[in-house]
Amino acid sequence: MTGPVSAVPGASPDAVAAARHLARWLALAATPTFAIMAVMTAMIGGGPADMLCGAGQGSLLGGMVPMYLLMSAFHAAAWLRLMAERRGGVNR
Repeated sequence: MTGPVSAVPGASPDAVAAARHLARWLALAATPTFAIMAVMTAMIGGGPADMLCGAGQGSLLGGMVPMYLLMSAFHAAAWLRLMAERRGGVNR
């Protein structure tokens, strides 16, 4: 696997640090974004998108709301990592 420095020839260490910082904040933004999308979809309704994604009406995982909740849970690792770092649990 190549690292960010070797993937972009001539990338300065500052650019690599900035890219890592941006990627970290984007990862933190994913969980609340998907959680908000789940709440808004549950309140407003999905409309045509729910008809497409809700093919398994009998299933608990059918529809947009469970999909957004699962995506929020899968992206929660960035928040867990941040909490562990704040408590001093991660040594680098």
